[in-house]
Amino acid sequence: MEIRVLRYFLTVAREESITKAAEVLHITQPTLSRQLAQLEETMGVKLFNRGTRRITLTSEGMLLRRRAEEIIELVDKTEKEILEQEEQVEGVVSIGCGDLRAVQILPELIRTFHEKYPRVTFDLYTATADHVQDRMDRGLTDIGLLLEPVDMVKYDFIRLEDEERWVVAMHPDAPLAKKESVTVEDLLDVPLILPHRLNVQSELASWFGDAYDKLNVLFTSNLPSNSSVMVHNRLACSLVICGSVSFWDKEKLIYRPLSPELKAHCAIAWKRQQPFGAAAEKFISHIRQCLPGIR
Repeated sequence: MEIRVLRYFLTVAREESITKAAEVLHITQPTLSRQLAQLEETMGVKLFNRGTRRITLTSEGMLLRRRAEEIIELVDKTEKEILEQEEQVEGVVSIGCGDLRAVQILPELIRTFHEKYPRVTFDLYTATADHVQDRMDRGLTDIGLLLEPVDMVKYDFIRLEDEERWVVAMHPDAPLAKKESVTVEDLLDVPLILPHRLNVQSELASWFGDAYDKLNVLFTSNLPSNSSVMVHNRLACSLVICGSVSFWDKEKLIYRPLSPELKAHCAIAWKRQQPFGAAAEKFISHIRQCLPGIR
């Protein structure tokens, strides 16, 4: 016997009319009639006296009405208590991420989660994927938004569908600014800033091919915000993820895509078999429900 059908039964008993009850329940009259007939068949008794103007309950129907009202009251009370318990979840969820376009998924995730769990707060920590992973391994960060390539052996993760694109950041007066895109040959004689992560350098080395050993690398930098200062002062051009430069002042810094394109995926991850607090556990469940991805 389903709770939904008991609600149907009580509405018909109150309205004394299938037509009126169907309107209240926002379902069709044939659907309601069929549900009531199935209920009577399941119970093995007649529950209604169907008159020409109104429907009344049989003695069995009146007994079911009393019990159904008690059941529904208990169900409503239980749902309310569960909801109140959910709202009492509190704690801090720690999220580590780089300067990535993928960070744009976080505001809506956090907003919808906070509506359900208003006592939960968030700690955002910006660092490279390697550093974030180290913090996850030490239990200091719950969830990481990581730029691949990343070794995911120890983590559960969702690989995000949207791709990150590599670009060259430069001063607006730089000669490369006149180009729509930048090739390997364009970068051979240009002072460059490369990412500090060795895994990422390997990806760039594959893109450059044999020319990689001929590059004029002036700096490595762990975060684009640091390299942007050097770029603005005309010391070098910087290879960065496009999402890193979305909010830069375009009068001070601009960027051009690589040609051919070089793209990367991001993944949102958490340590497998890691004991999390209630807030982090629920946020991970929220992520699983909300985020499409490449599994």
